[in-house]
Amino acid sequence: MASDTQTQQPHVSLLGRDVTGGDYPAQAPEAADGHVLRVTEAGEEILHRSLQAVTAAEHGSAGLRQLIADMFATMYVAEGVGLAANQVDVDLRVFVYDCPDGDGTRHVGHICNPVVDELPAAERVLDEDDEGCLSVPGPYKPVARPDHAVVRGTDWEGNELVLEGHGYVARCLQHETDHLNGYLYIDRIPARARKDALKQMRTMRDEVMAKRAVNADKR
Repeated sequence: MASDTQTQQPHVSLLGRDVTGGDYPAQAPEAADGHVLRVTEAGEEILHRSLQAVTAAEHGSAGLRQLIADMFATMYVAEGVGLAANQVDVDLRVFVYDCPDGDGTRHVGHICNPVVDELPAAERVLDEDDEGCLSVPGPYKPVARPDHAVVRGTDWEGNELVLEGHGYVARCLQHETDHLNGYLYIDRIPARARKDALKQMRTMRDEVMAKRAVNADKR
């Protein structure tokens, strides 16, 4: 998921567990070992289908750990708050995130094989806010999503994870899980808005890509 600006937050939730914010670096440590990969764009086949689950054999592997490092590095260069594996052309149900919420907490981590809990109707409150995507470079459009999300999966070693967020973090968790199921945010908006977003993308793409190239050179 794309972000305009990310500010340092005083508190950090790492893989759903609180850690001391002052001791946590500006970027997830995994990014230091990562390579910046090309971000796939709307229209590419891998973005429009459900991905393969991370298997027991893949959990704990050097390959999975490297993928997560590469995804963090790529996400930071692209100035995003979340990135799914198919956005770096990998058919695997994994995403990474580094997303601030409105309460002063920074949420950081990754998750494999995520599933979003279905909220009871009484707890389902929709929030409509602007949303962008690194695979739709440039435009933002309003998208309605539940303002609370609980996502269950595992970490790269296979340990169970439960991630929970409200507001912007809930939006991020749902947006990235959508990616793994083959959906972009533009698939959740009216046809006219989708057409306009794609038109804006064609206009804005070169500027966005130039900025990403500059960020990559600074690493």
